[in-house]
Amino acid sequence: MRILLCNDDGIDAEGLAFLERTARALSDDVWVVAPDGKRTAAGASITIGKPLTMVKRGEQRYSCSGTPADCVVSAMSWLFKDQAKPDLVLAGINDGRNVAEDLAYSGTLGIAREATFWGIPAIGFSQVKQPRRGEDDLVALVQLLRNLLEQRADWQREGHWLSINLPHSLPAPVAQPRIGRDKIASSSEVVSTDGAETVLLVPRGRPHSSSEGDDNDLIDRGFICINRLNWFGETELNENFIKSLDR
Repeated sequence: MRILLCNDDGIDAEGLAFLERTARALSDDVWVVAPDGKRTAAGASITIGKPLTMVKRGEQRYSCSGTPADCVVSAMSWLFKDQAKPDLVLAGINDGRNVAEDLAYSGTLGIAREATFWGIPAIGFSQVKQPRRGEDDLVALVQLLRNLLEQRADWQREGHWLSINLPHSLPAPVAQPRIGRDKIASSSEVVSTDGAETVLLVPRGRPHSSSEGDDNDLIDRGFICINRLNWFGETELNENFIKSLDR
């Protein structure tokens, strides 16, 4: 099985290294393409009309000057152009949970979204800050990933991917939470003002809020939280409303 790993925290991130150890326990064909630095909240953006610099950082390891989603694009359009495509894309492990409105901004989940555009199943992993990452955690994560691969028919669907939030330590019970509301980037600070120019700074992080049964609640209670997401997200409009516009 060929596995592609990407992230949004950069190629030297600890979460990526832990995910790579996990993947290598299940496959001897693991590739890494990750940003050359931190790209938090890059979402699903890609670079168009500007050069991307790829640097070989080791055997089957490359850094990319672009966004997290660019890592998938460059891998598929260049690295794997004339060879077998990955069977699976794993993103993360993100340094911090991805919950609520984070799902729209997350570079980790932007990777998974981009992978589905190429027809490849994908899983985005995120974890609370300052996790325990010992051997017990590694064994548990390997088993979770093995279970997911063995039962892929139960979750894999065109245009869909999995978002998995890990608690502080593993093993842990698994749950499917309700996606909550927990707005990031809800404030900004004035750094400086000079005539017509004002410089703003949106601070990192925020105190998490939750309600019973949502993603924050279950993560805080020590659950592994799994949600299946899709890129189209459409909701049907009333047909009479559509007809009323055609006049």
